[in-house]
Amino acid sequence: MNGKPLTFGFGPGGSVEEARGMIQWLVVSTIIALFIVGIHIGNYLISNWKNEALKASELKQVALDAELQSLKLQIDSHFVFNNLSVLSETILKDQMLGYAYAENFSRIYRYLLLNAKKDIITLEQELKFLESYRFLIEHRFSNGVQFHISADESSKNLYMPPLTLQLLVENALKHNKTNRKEPLIVRISTDNAQTLTVENNMLPIAKVQDSFGIGLTNIKRRYQLLSKRPVEISKANNCFKVTIPLLKL
Repeated sequence: MNGKPLTFGFGPGGSVEEARGMIQWLVVSTIIALFIVGIHIGNYLISNWKNEALKASELKQVALDAELQSLKLQIDSHFVFNNLSVLSETILKDQMLGYAYAENFSRIYRYLLLNAKKDIITLEQELKFLESYRFLIEHRFSNGVQFHISADESSKNLYMPPLTLQLLVENALKHNKTNRKEPLIVRISTDNAQTLTVENNMLPIAKVQDSFGIGLTNIKRRYQLLSKRPVEISKANNCFKVTIPLLKL
């Protein structure tokens, strides 16, 4: 101890300037460090938010897929029940006709199995299916049902949920009379708005009940899951009309 005061580097010859530089360096370093920490925290929060959003989206998709599968299983049971009951009656009346009916039914059911896991198929595939389905209808109702189908080629490459046409035709058959003198006429057509219309004249049957709770409700729900464009249903001038959007892949 020589008796001189301690100055901690402050003294003549630029000591104050050096101290200021040191303080400025500390402040800038602190700001940079905080900025870097802020970036890392921000990245962590954004990444965590994205992961949570992705998980929520995946869970929602799983739920939608499960509901779609449930709806398709409803179609499956509805289709099988209706046609097996008709097949058994047909075999008792005419074995040869029953055999032809069974062949067409198995061909159609094979189509159903091949498309069971698909959410959408082309309109062209649906129309081919409908041609096979018409065989069953013609033998169920003879000349009591007539079809008028008009679909432009460009629309055939668009998509729709499997068996939509079958459900719409079945809905018309279920709620209307079918006889030769006054046949049920089913018209299927497309337009430039990328929609498909299925309409029929109204020959209502009193007190028809849908014991399976499907049909139009099933179609509307599937479209709610697959598209923002709604299914439109209208009744006017003794005509029942259902317009459904055709989807792009």
